[in-house]
Amino acid sequence: MRVLISEFMDAPAVDALRQRFDVRYAPDMVEQRGALLEAAGDADALIVRNRSQVNAELLAAAPRLRAVGRLGVGLDNIDLPGCAARGIQVVPATGANARAVAEYVIGTMLALLRGAYAATPDVAAGRWPRAALSQGLEAQGRTLGVVGFGGIGRLAAQLARGLGMRVVGSDAALPPGHPAWEETGAAPLSLDALLAQADAVTLHVPLTADTRHLLDAARIGRMRPGAILINTSRGGIVDEAALAAALASGRLRGAALDVFEQEPLPAGSPLANAPNLILTPHIAGLTQEANTRVSDMVAAGVTIALTGGAR
Repeated sequence: MRVLISEFMDAPAVDALRQRFDVRYAPDMVEQRGALLEAAGDADALIVRNRSQVNAELLAAAPRLRAVGRLGVGLDNIDLPGCAARGIQVVPATGANARAVAEYVIGTMLALLRGAYAATPDVAAGRWPRAALSQGLEAQGRTLGVVGFGGIGRLAAQLARGLGMRVVGSDAALPPGHPAWEETGAAPLSLDALLAQADAVTLHVPLTADTRHLLDAARIGRMRPGAILINTSRGGIVDEAALAAALASGRLRGAALDVFEQEPLPAGSPLANAPNLILTPHIAGLTQEANTRVSDMVAAGVTIALTGGAR
C-alpha cells in the first residue's frame, strides 16, 4: 500500500510508516497542485497539514484513497462529506499540539500586556525609552476570555489561572453545568458578555459559515477598551481590516495573529502597518515536541486505518 505525504512530517514518523508501506514523502508538493493530483492517483493514504486542499477535485483523482491523515486539528481544508461518502477515514492529531498553542497564547498575551519587548533596536542604538515603556501591565488579576472551550481553550485557561488570572469562556456546545467549567475554574458567558469583560480574548473555534468573521467590526467594537485579541484558530474568524482599524485608533492595546484569511499574508494587507501587532506564520502549534506528537499520532492512525489494526 502507498502513502503520500504532501507537507512536512517528523522524520522518525515517516520512517515508521516506511516499515509498513511504500511511502512517498514530498513536503514541497503542497506548492505543486498538478503534481499532487497526479501522485494521489495511486495513493491509499494521504497525509497533509493545513495547506493541501483535500477537496472534491483531489478525491476524484485518488480512487484508491482509504485514509487522510491531518497533521493538526483543523479540518476546513478537507472535504469531510466527500470522504464520508467514499468511506475514507480522516485521522486528525486531536490534542497533540494543544500545549504548544496554549503556551503561544499565554506568551503573546504577556508580551502584549507588558509592551516592552520591541525596544531592542532603541536600546542597542544607545537610546533609553525607559519612561515610554514603564506603563506595562501585569496578568495577575486580569481576565482572559476563551472563545471555544475545547482542549486547547481549556489548557490556555489552566495556564492563565496559574498566573492568577480570572478566566471566562464562551462555547455554544457546552452547557453551563458542563464539568469543564468547574475543572478549569472558568465562568461560562455569552460571547458578547465575554467581550465586554475580558482584558485578553483568545479564539479557539473552527472556521464554519457561522464563525466566519465572528470577530467583525461590531464585535471588536464591543471588546473592552485596551483589550488584546489573540487568534490561533483560523484566519477567517477575524475581520482583518476591522482589527487593523481598532489597533490604529488605539481602541485595542494589541493583537497576535498566527492565522490569516489568505496564507501567506498578501502584500498590501491592512495588517501590515497596524501598531502593537504580533504576526507569525501559522506556527502556534509547531514546536519540536508538538511535531513529534502530531506526527506519531497521525502515523499510528493511518497505519490502523490501512491495516485494520493488524501488526
